[in-house]
Amino acid sequence: MIDFKKLEKIITKNQKFLLTTHVNPDADAIGSQIAFYQILKKLDKESRLINHSETPYNLKFLDVDNKIEKFDEEIHKQVFNEVDVIVALDFNRSGRMVRMEKGFLKSTKLKICIDHHTDPENVFDHIFDDINYSATSHILYDFIKQAGIAEIDLSVAVPVYAGIMTDTGSFRFERTDSELHKITAELLNIGVNPQEVYDKIYDQSKFSKAKLLGKALESLQLFGPEKEIAYMVLTQENFRQLDAIESDTDTFVNYCLSIEKVRIGIMFIELKDGFKVSFRSKGNIPVNKLAAEYGGGGHLNASGARLFHKRMNDYITEILNRALNYL
Repeated sequence: MIDFKKLEKIITKNQKFLLTTHVNPDADAIGSQIAFYQILKKLDKESRLINHSETPYNLKFLDVDNKIEKFDEEIHKQVFNEVDVIVALDFNRSGRMVRMEKGFLKSTKLKICIDHHTDPENVFDHIFDDINYSATSHILYDFIKQAGIAEIDLSVAVPVYAGIMTDTGSFRFERTDSELHKITAELLNIGVNPQEVYDKIYDQSKFSKAKLLGKALESLQLFGPEKEIAYMVLTQENFRQLDAIESDTDTFVNYCLSIEKVRIGIMFIELKDGFKVSFRSKGNIPVNKLAAEYGGGGHLNASGARLFHKRMNDYITEILNRALNYL
């Protein structure tokens, strides 16, 4: 169980906070970051919100105060030592901060992690981590309720709901139980409009995203003797042709699992400085262990890895063959 009393003490005893989340942030990453910021704001604490990646266009509505900054080494080189506490939200390995990692590791300030993924790295002073939670935003909800540290008003409820809704696949993945539905019912009673949140996240995509999905589906192939692995590949040329961005690919890999008999879905995305692999699975197939083989991690059925300065084409066949071992 998470020691919420300890987290409460850290917040109350300190004044200046740096909040950050992982590269290519999703709705739980931004949602938990904004929810934590709103808690600090209610307590008259100072905070900076700085991420390696720019906030995806479909998630900017969560940042109502326009507080999130994109990391610039020249502008932010001193920020890691100008705060009392550095808070890592929705990730537990420093490599997921990418260009921010160097400053983070060098900082002598208190470092805490709030997350719901497996195998946290030993680079934090305190880890508030529990894989039984559906989302990091879910952890923050429980923290607020148990500690009574702040009011859950609409400014907190919307980002918390967005994080929970997306990380549960719109309430269809594991850890979606009756208690979670009670929480979402409370958030709706506070004023969250579920249709509006869903629409802004999923139904306001740029034309380039729809075209990029077409490219991904065009690349779809089956692999293995029983055709139980489906995979897709996107190249930098695909992104350039369509003026698309990495965050446009969110949820694309899920299409792999919609094919009959497929139990593992994999998406390979070429980046400017390497490539990214997203893994999805059905049942008890631990793709988080497969991701860990390549320095990544995540959940049992949803994980990923980023390989910097590596050629994607040199690894596709290898990773597909490694995946066969998990069937």
